[in-house]
Amino acid sequence: MTAEPDTHQVAATADVAGTARIGPGTRIWHLAQVEDGASLGRSCTVGRGACIGPGVTIGDHVKIQNYALVYAPASLGHGVFVGPAAVLTNDLHPRAVDSAGRLKSGDDWTPVGVAVREGASLGARSVCVAPVVIGRWAMVGAGAVVVSDVPDFALVVGVPARRIGWVGRAGVPLRQGDDGLWSCPQTGERYHEVDGNLDDFRT
Repeated sequence: MTAEPDTHQVAATADVAGTARIGPGTRIWHLAQVEDGASLGRSCTVGRGACIGPGVTIGDHVKIQNYALVYAPASLGHGVFVGPAAVLTNDLHPRAVDSAGRLKSGDDWTPVGVAVREGASLGARSVCVAPVVIGRWAMVGAGAVVVSDVPDFALVVGVPARRIGWVGRAGVPLRQGDDGLWSCPQTGERYHEVDGNLDDFRT
């Protein structure tokens, strides 16, 4: 295993607020924006044109692809993948103006966030409509629109997103055996389903 760099790397064209906290080994690419108070862990990647909102918290080894939009107050656990142009929203009732037609200010709405748990993946151009929780190691298909919580290890697709199967930690769809347990054809790891939820034998 190679050692992580002691410092982070920021492209000259990126816009990183002075109050943002960037972990060692993290790389921020061209035209990306990291706003006030955002916190990124170790060895993350923030792709070209991505936007990380103020106060967003991001764990270690997170990959945020080009032009993804992660609006506050989102939180991303360790090992999360956010695909190209994915969006994590933060306004349940979005309006530019109030009911009287006046331009809304920051005090005229209450932001709500998306929480993405450890190891989960959000496919390209997927949209997570806050407030929702994406469970551990879940996978959201490309172009899906998530409007309700996603269980751990769930594979969801469509508009609105619905579960069509389970995936393991390797991201490969699981297969159910004659004993009722689910297994990963790539790693051999086994999982058990109870009351519509999946768990592995590590917990």
